[in-house]
Amino acid sequence: MTVTYVIDGSEVTGLERFWQVIGEAVNGPGGYFGRNFDAFADCLSGGMGTPDDGDFVFEWRDHALSAQALGHEETARYLRQSLSRVHPTNRPAVQRRLDDALAGRGPTLFDLLVDALTSGTAPGTLRLI
Repeated sequence: MTVTYVIDGSEVTGLERFWQVIGEAVNGPGGYFGRNFDAFADCLSGGMGTPDDGDFVFEWRDHALSAQALGHEETARYLRQSLSRVHPTNRPAVQRRLDDALAGRGPTLFDLLVDALTSGTAPGTLRLI
């Protein structure tokens, strides 16, 4: 039987809030399901609250609200914070992504999360509602 996890897009006001919302959708109040993209990818690969057989679906309701909250402005904020923490050899690439986000171009955090939820590493599927 397929398990459905509901992401309430109206609750997603930024990336930090997304981590909380998805953690609670999968693992209940205060639940964890990643707090950065690497941890999120690990959780999606199974065993962190989702069924071991991979028979689950994420239903992202009001996803348009999340797309707005996780748009270029939030992406730029995230990249600006990341810039000081990345390895020096990665700074030029992150700076280019930041410049793009500031100009309203390139993938947003929402795009990256959707990609993670639909890529081959995520055994479940995603329904955007």
